[in-house]
Amino acid sequence: PVLVRPDGSVEFLDRATDPPLDARPDPTPRPQAGTTFTPGTTLALYTDGLIERRHEDIDRGLVRLADSLVRHRNSDPEALADAVLLELLPHGGATDDTALIIVRL
Repeated sequence: PVLVRPDGSVEFLDRATDPPLDARPDPTPRPQAGTTFTPGTTLALYTDGLIERRHEDIDRGLVRLADSLVRHRNSDPEALADAVLLELLPHGGATDDTALIIVRL
């Protein structure tokens, strides 16, 4: 997940990483982390199909995502999601499952 604050600052919420849900055979406690936000902050949840490209470092995809979210941060959530998808999905179509959820906090 990524937070985009009204001032355009970006925070990737990656301090409590863990394998995907149901990837472990036995239930174990999952790591947790916290952060603060102000009203108007945008939370974006996404799958790897939105940011990963073959033969490219994943950090480039994360930068593309952050840049698009910041540029369109003043749009309503639906328009923001549409703009991000338009900018980030490959022109020939997605080759991986892609999901994007935008929540205005």
